[in-house]
Amino acid sequence: MKTASLTDQLVYKTDKPAISVLLESDHSKEIRITMRKGHQMKEHKAPSSIVVEIFEGSIDFGVEGKTLQLKKGDLIALDPNVPHDLHCTQDAIVRLSLSKNDSVERVNNVVD
Repeated sequence: MKTASLTDQLVYKTDKPAISVLLESDHSKEIRITMRKGHQMKEHKAPSSIVVEIFEGSIDFGVEGKTLQLKKGDLIALDPNVPHDLHCTQDAIVRLSLSKNDSVERVNNVVD
């Protein structure tokens, strides 16, 4: 059994989103992204399916030529290789579920 908390030991950076691994299982990685209003993650894509949950705050989520305004409690699932970007509109805690085969370094590389 493994446990983690989305709200313990929160770190917000002033200049860019903060990425931290909450836990890993045999099949997935759970990542926490903390963002201040105005922070962005440039367009990128994941090699495997992902699920994004807005735990707190709100973001503009760009995908397939649309901008979705996601708020606390919203979830979005993307198939592999779908380009997307994030712009934080209200200080946010974002939970990202990745495949075990995906890397946290890839996520860190898309932070402005």
